[in-house]
Amino acid sequence: MGAYIELPNVEMYGEVFDIPEPDELLFISWFEGGEVFRSGCVWHRGRGKIFYFRPGHETFPIFYNKDVLKVLANGVRWAKFAGNTEARGVIECPNVKEPLEKLSPKDYKMGEIEHPKA
Repeated sequence: MGAYIELPNVEMYGEVFDIPEPDELLFISWFEGGEVFRSGCVWHRGRGKIFYFRPGHETFPIFYNKDVLKVLANGVRWAKFAGNTEARGVIECPNVKEPLEKLSPKDYKMGEIEHPKA
């Protein structure tokens, strides 16, 4: 794969794209009219990884492009769960913002579910 992916026909996207600041920006799309768009972003949240990629829309056969397929495959490989054996609850995730309203106690511990007997 080269330094860039050139797609002849794509649906144009433009900023403002209301997402959190990415931990790393991998791709910027540039369109003929001068518009740019953050098209490849990654985030780390707790022990998880998030990969966002915007190659285009299904209107054009973009998902058959060999470079787009390579980026998607590499993104999945990068984001896959890799040996973190100790599960963490959502309430323990350091990147979760405090809620506007407290709905439940933070010390909730999941236990066994008691099912009614038939």
